[in-house]
Amino acid sequence: MRIGLIGLGRIGAFHADTLAALDRVDQLVVTDPVAAALDGVTSRIAKATAVDSPQALLDSGIDGVVIAAATSAHAELLLAAVERGIPTFCEKPIAGSADEAVAIRDRLRDSDVPVQIGYPRRFDPAFVAARDAVRSGALGRVHTVRSTTLDPAPPPAAYLAVSGGMFRDCAVHDFDAVRWVTGQEAVEVYAVGAVDPDAPAELYADNGDWSSASTLITLSDGTIGVVSNTRTNARGYDVRLEVHGVDDSVAAGLDDGLPLRSTEPGATWPAGPPHTFFMDRLTEAFRRELTTFCAVAAHEVASPCTVEDAMGTTWIAEAATRSATEGRPVRIDEVAR
Repeated sequence: MRIGLIGLGRIGAFHADTLAALDRVDQLVVTDPVAAALDGVTSRIAKATAVDSPQALLDSGIDGVVIAAATSAHAELLLAAVERGIPTFCEKPIAGSADEAVAIRDRLRDSDVPVQIGYPRRFDPAFVAARDAVRSGALGRVHTVRSTTLDPAPPPAAYLAVSGGMFRDCAVHDFDAVRWVTGQEAVEVYAVGAVDPDAPAELYADNGDWSSASTLITLSDGTIGVVSNTRTNARGYDVRLEVHGVDDSVAAGLDDGLPLRSTEPGATWPAGPPHTFFMDRLTEAFRRELTTFCAVAAHEVASPCTVEDAMGTTWIAEAATRSATEGRPVRIDEVAR
């Protein structure tokens, strides 16, 4: 297969390595406005060929395209790819705002071009096993699900300024995991955020953003979702999920790389070293995700996360942002449209 990749920043460069390692990807066509980013990928990946613009890439006869550009470019690139009939993988979020996401959803509603939105935890083996446990009934009635994302350090200020904020950029992975594992949709959200008093203003305060946040989600069957996030967890990259039922409980992410230090006398777990970022914690999930996209692009399987599906996560992020800003619970039907 001939796969295009637009955007070679942190996640894009990582995707380049993952795609190039897939047996069915024969050629990788890449583009990025930063020449050094292009050179960095083409110099280390023999399968990679550079072109000078997204339009040139979309017109190069590719079998599918992966969009890993800045969030603000997602909507335009997604539409351009689909209008050319190219199967498309787009990193979350669908677009830079809920209004844009709705417009994308409506434009693509009658399209038969497959689109997959990137939520890698749906492909993490431990998260998949947790979902299977829920769906099998082994846990009994689920009453609580907890999802955690603790980043070791904040992204650059320039990234945070256009990211959409803590809930739209970071917590969305947890929101999607809660929906996907339980099979339930959110009804109401209550969120709070805090700002590290020692953080430079351009990171959070100037953007009306938060460095740490917690979200309570009431799901459609009464299950309670609890989501925890921070940009500053110096011990490492912490991604976990717990699902508690009346008959049993399971957890994903409790491996030896868990970045927690036990204070229990004599405890030796976790043995470490701690995960340092998503590249090592979610390597297998990304590989499975992009392998699945290749099958989607070949029309062998249906998209596992469509635009319509991803809108459920978008609405939780919008409600959480409003809740933390206004200091009150926000129902999903207040923001969804």
